Formats: sequence, structure tokens, C-alpha cells
Amino acid sequence: MNKKEFTGGFVSPGSFFRLFTQIQLLPVMESGEETLVGGQAVMEGVMMRAPHSYCVAVRKPSGEIVTEQMPLARMSEMHKIFKLPLFRGVGTLFQAMKLGMKALRFSTEAALADTLKKSPEAEAKPIPDWVIAGPLIFSLLAFIVMYKVVPVYLARQLHGVSPILAGHFMSTVVEGIIRITILVAFVYFASLMKDMRRMFEYHGAEHKVVFNFESHEPVTVENAQRFTTYHPRCGTSFLIVMMILTIPIYALIPFTAMLPMILTRIALIPFVVGLSYEIIKFAAKHPGSLLTVITAPGLWLQRITTKPPADDQAAVAIHALEGAMALEESQGGDLVIA
Repeated sequence: MNKKEFTGGFVSPGSFFRLFTQIQLLPVMESGEETLVGGQAVMEGVMMRAPHSYCVAVRKPSGEIVTEQMPLARMSEMHKIFKLPLFRGVGTLFQAMKLGMKALRFSTEAALADTLKKSPEAEAKPIPDWVIAGPLIFSLLAFIVMYKVVPVYLARQLHGVSPILAGHFMSTVVEGIIRITILVAFVYFASLMKDMRRMFEYHGAEHKVVFNFESHEPVTVENAQRFTTYHPRCGTSFLIVMMILTIPIYALIPFTAMLPMILTRIALIPFVVGLSYEIIKFAAKHPGSLLTVITAPGLWLQRITTKPPADDQAAVAIHALEGAMALEESQGGDLVIA
């Protein structure tokens, strides 16, 4: 993103599409669970969370690392309902998306700052709300169209190919396969964009640093680079589990008309989110259980959504972790970087 793409309140189609893509992939970039330490990739940086604080670290075009850090209570501590099974998954994802939008906004402003300084006619100022709101609204509508409307429509179109595909259960299976195919295709083509590939590298850096922290070894660039970029708590796994669960859940819905099918699928989003969270949570605590089979495709998809980071990218992730941990300790937390 540069001054030609955002100047005087103007957003170019290319910049709009990049923001839209980044918003669509926010669930893929975040850890997907309330944990001791988790993170999320943003534009040229990483956001790291401790239990009650977060820190976003972004490397500006000049090479300087800038940060934004704030205390942050968990949803389950602010509202008791989000301590309950199913509800806690919805609360966790809502907060992660909200925090992800704040981090994405900060990273976008940081990326623009140096460019605007070099231009005498350009004044550095916060990005207007509508610049983020536009792609956000478009992303929500696109999510419904891509993952609810299109799969139902295409599955129904295939009814005439074979009597087997016209059956309710088999039609739901085909719909699920189409939904997963759309997700994988979207992620793959996004990875071909230079900006998104850079974000996937920061995603890999975030995973490596979290693994390094969890290993209780000193958190350094050298140590972090020894770990894999594939993490079981990644939001990629969360999305894939959601897609898989829609097949048996939607198969139980008796509607066959297109409009009721689409409306019920939209209405069931919170339930699918909550159930997916519980499955991932259980699978993480019981690695040898049958449910780990459901989460395995998420690790496979991380071959696309995470890329090996450079040392300077790992350094940014460590900077974010240190900022979050320092704020956590200042609030009385007993977490320390091993």
C-alpha cells in the first residue's frame, strides 16, 4: 500500500482488494483459542497476546519497529456466559476478530507513515473509519455469498447429473466439498499476492516464536527458527474444522428449498463456531484422540497459510511477544519469557 493508493481519502481498487483479502483471512491468521500466549499476523508485523494484554509490532519501510500495546481482558472474564461450552468459542472468535481489525488498522497506518513523510503535500493522519469499514462490510457479504450461497446453489445444480447427488445427505456432502474447495482456492490465490505472501511469512514467524516460548527455551531468533511453522491451534485449523462440521450439521436440516437452506446456514454460524472451538480445544488436550483426525487438514492447509520467515520477521514477532509479556507483568501477571 502506498500514497497513490491512499491519499486524501482515496482508496484504489488494489488497496481495497488487499484490505478485503486480509480481513477475509483474519480467522486464518489468529490462534483461534484463549491460550497462555497466542498471536496473529498483520501487514509487515505480528500481534501477540498474553492472557490480559496484547502488543502489535510492525516494521516500517524505514526498518524501524513500532508497537502498540494495551491491556485486554478475556471475553470470558467480562461476560460470564462466554465461560460456557459453545458460547466461549463465539466470544473468543468475536474478540479475536475485533482485535485483529485494530491490529490490521495499526499496521496499515504504520506502513503508510514513512511514505507520507517523504511527500510534502501529504499529511500523515489516522485512516478514516470508512476506509476499514468498507472492506469489512464487503468481506462479511462476500463470506455469506462464497461459503453459504454459492455452495448451496452449485450443489443443487448438480442434482441433475446423477440421482445419487440429488439425495439430501449426498447433496450436503457435495455442498461441503464445494465450500472447502472455495476456501482452499481463495487461500492459494491470495498466497500468490506479494503482500499476502509477506503476511503468511509473518504468520510463520508468529508460530515459530509461540513454539519457542512454549518450549521453555530462551526466545531468540536462532531458537525460534528451529521450530516448524505448523501449529495445531492456528485459525486455519479452526476454519477447516468449521467447514467439515457443516456437513453433518446441515444434513440434519430438513429444508430443501434454496432460500430456507441459506437462511438456516447463516443462522447456524454461531453454533458451528462454538462446536468447532470445543473440538479443537479437546483435540489439543487429547492429541491421541479420534478428534485429532478432524484437525489434521488444518495442519495441511498451513502449508499455504504459513511460510518460512526471514530472521528480521522472526525478530518482529519476538518484539511483539516481549511487549505483550512486559505489559502482562506490569499488571501483576507472573508470566516470564523462558
